[in-house]
Amino acid sequence: MKPEEKARQKIDKLLESAGWKVQDYADLNLGASLGVVVRDFPLQSGFADYLVFVGRKAVGVVEAKPEGTTLSGVSEQTEKYLRGLPDTIPHVGDVLPFAYESTGVETFFRNLHDPDSRSRRVFAFHRPETLSEWLGQGDTLRARLRNFAPLSTEGLRACQVEAITNLERSFAEAKPRALIQMASGSGKTFAAVTFVYRLIKFANAKRVLFLVDRNNLGKQTFQEFSQYRAPDDGRKFTELYNVQRLTSNAVDPVSRVCITTIQRLFSMLKGEPEFAAENEEISVFEIAPSKNEKPVEVSYNAQIPIEYFDFIITDECHRSIYHLWRQVLEYFDAFIIGLTATPSKQTLGFFNQNLVSEYGHERAVADGVNVGYDVYRIATEITHRGSEVKAGFYVDKRDKMTRKTRWELLDEDLAYDASQLDRDVVAKDQIRTVIKTFRDRLFTEIFPGRKEVPKTLVFAKDDSHAEDLVEIIREEFGKGNDFCKKITYKTTGETTDALIAAFRNSYYPRIAVTVDMISTGTDIKPLECLLFMRDVKSRVYFEQMKGRGSRTISPTDLNAVTPDALHKPAFVIVDAVGVCESDKTDTRPLESKRSIPFDKLINSVALGTRDKETLSSLAARLARLNVQIDEKERTELETAASGKPLTRIINELLDVVDPDKQLEKARELFKTETPSAEQIKKASEEMSKNACSLFDDPKFRNTLLDIKKRSEQTIDTVSKDEVAFAGFDKQSATKAKLMVDSFKEFIEKNKDELTALQIIYSKPYGQRQLTYESIKQLADAIKKPPYNLTPELLWMAYLQLEKSRVKGVRPQKLLTNIVSLLRFAVGAADVLEPFSDIVNTRFDEWLFSQEKMGRKFTTEQKEWLNMIKEHIATSLSVGLNDFENVPFNQKGGAIKAYQLFGQELNKIMEELNTVLVK
Repeated sequence: MKPEEKARQKIDKLLESAGWKVQDYADLNLGASLGVVVRDFPLQSGFADYLVFVGRKAVGVVEAKPEGTTLSGVSEQTEKYLRGLPDTIPHVGDVLPFAYESTGVETFFRNLHDPDSRSRRVFAFHRPETLSEWLGQGDTLRARLRNFAPLSTEGLRACQVEAITNLERSFAEAKPRALIQMASGSGKTFAAVTFVYRLIKFANAKRVLFLVDRNNLGKQTFQEFSQYRAPDDGRKFTELYNVQRLTSNAVDPVSRVCITTIQRLFSMLKGEPEFAAENEEISVFEIAPSKNEKPVEVSYNAQIPIEYFDFIITDECHRSIYHLWRQVLEYFDAFIIGLTATPSKQTLGFFNQNLVSEYGHERAVADGVNVGYDVYRIATEITHRGSEVKAGFYVDKRDKMTRKTRWELLDEDLAYDASQLDRDVVAKDQIRTVIKTFRDRLFTEIFPGRKEVPKTLVFAKDDSHAEDLVEIIREEFGKGNDFCKKITYKTTGETTDALIAAFRNSYYPRIAVTVDMISTGTDIKPLECLLFMRDVKSRVYFEQMKGRGSRTISPTDLNAVTPDALHKPAFVIVDAVGVCESDKTDTRPLESKRSIPFDKLINSVALGTRDKETLSSLAARLARLNVQIDEKERTELETAASGKPLTRIINELLDVVDPDKQLEKARELFKTETPSAEQIKKASEEMSKNACSLFDDPKFRNTLLDIKKRSEQTIDTVSKDEVAFAGFDKQSATKAKLMVDSFKEFIEKNKDELTALQIIYSKPYGQRQLTYESIKQLADAIKKPPYNLTPELLWMAYLQLEKSRVKGVRPQKLLTNIVSLLRFAVGAADVLEPFSDIVNTRFDEWLFSQEKMGRKFTTEQKEWLNMIKEHIATSLSVGLNDFENVPFNQKGGAIKAYQLFGQELNKIMEELNTVLVK
């Protein structure tokens, strides 16, 4: 079978899955279904691989290509089939709107009704009902995204205004992904609810998916939607639109907003009828991929087609985005918006470096949106160095799962280091010493003068460690159960929601111990202290954890929970493990030698390298290769390995670095239940020898390298590119100087002839009133030979010669920019900047001076003043006649202007005409 025939088989299956009837031209039956796709349809321009019909009318084309074909260059071929269909074939429009190119593995789609339409990658084909719905719409979603109403800034912080404004600009440019960075506590969710409201109201978004890190954050997000009031309507969001927080695997078809976790979404795509709620309690930050874990694979689900959501919002789902769950997001033909306080490199890469808003913790503290923090360090000997228990002492042996304890007499010394604390070894006095020190210094050094224990969150290593902490905190503070509570996903009795609510709003508990339940997202405003009893290697996760303490709170609300707290100027991190000093990374991958090329990694093993990092990195590379190769290559590799499957090779490498496997092998080799360290070492060497023997064979290595080259292409989503040089060469600079000199020569020769030049040179400064007609005369004059100049050419010339004094690389193409050029050329201005920027600055100064003198303007008056300013920026003046034109006539024209400003209208226009164009 030829490659294109294989591709067509896959394409047929994709089309049928999406609800299309696929037919041969000889079996044409357009009444068989709403959506019919006809293979090899004869047209004047040739045979269309697939002609797409909806409701018996041709609406688009699918161009089939063999797997591996790069599709970006195929659109021109597709387009020739979209144009000029004969009248004998019922069709939509002069040009069919829907264009697909597909290999069966990769599919591109373009809607020619979109403004500046361009192809985009889609997981599968859209359903016939969807194309029919799109045809019935007056304009497309991407067209509607260019026509948002002005943003009402009332009740929004400046950072929220910036985020929403820049995001809508990104939408207008049809950028598929955008990332908003806003510090914890600065109102990310409120900003998100605001732009979701605008997407539904002004862009008629069909459905928005809001993904959260875990279940309790879903409840928090639903609450935010429930409390939001529309600025232009006054009603609550949930009174206007249906919002659903998914508690089952079914989406209500009338919902405009769906809130869930990515874990449940994947379960739904797999077609599972139910998904256990407890699976949504663990933070995605805590789910580190296991050594052999592959990214989840998603198949098409007709019940949840790719167009089901128009927009997807991911709230702090870092690891899910760039590793395990990425394909779940990329399944949908939707815009993806990320919300984060701490973007990692991988997150920025996933969002195509499109960071539309950047509002970090430092700016948030400066603006009073967050509070800063101080670090109080507690270090103990055991915490730092570990300890040793001599043989002959009794120790407790506790089962990690059941916590059942037994005594055991040590028959040899037990030495442990800091990394084993609370994992392999629990040193009760280490915990007790830290807690006693915290207690004793709490009111003298950490919170001097206070008497009430501030709301404190303790981060534990795991649930068992949390149990020990709760017990010792209660003992050392001499308090009851209400004083200190454990809040983890394993908490029983009280619900975690009730515990979090009590910690947030009630006097008790004063101290909460958690592993991950309150580590990200959860809002606890009265929190004044974070006690770290665990280290954190992920920079992103650590910033999230710190964010729990950064929320601001009013003195009244704080005093209601902590009676002796007057205000919250900062929070305190009590660092008992050196978490603030340890190195942080964006992630902790299995592969620790990413920079070493695959061939060098294999050769190093062949030469005898057997360290843990090398073998685990090799296993990781082979596991990735195992996903990418086909059956033919798998067989070829297995033959070269003397019949050993690749999965077995990978597992043998991983066994070498697995301590439990080493112990098991030592027991087997030396026939003892308690092998010595030396025996374990010998067993490890034996396992390493067996696992790596294959790599001694050059035939196997070469086969592996050959298949690797054929099967893998690296897609770099981590690196952020930077411009090394962008400028003009010497020849261009010479040309630019000639152009500027020519302009100055023109000014000198014509300063007594042209009105604009006469005004600049002759009239007193306060009387220099330029008109649009005068600058039009000037522009026409410099355009004529021998000068052949335009404002745009002159601007670029000045940019080359005096870059430091030029603002705006390519200003908006407005004739009024010639005013800026003229003033700069004659020395009346030190900086060349777009005329509209000058007008904006002068307008803001004028408005400020008016309000300072007691002249207050209403919101509606300010809207009119802004329209007048914009008109002056493009036309140099405004008069009553202008009020009969757009946009003034859409707001009531001259009559409305007189109603708003009364007798002051003419005076205001005269002032603005003078002040803004002086």
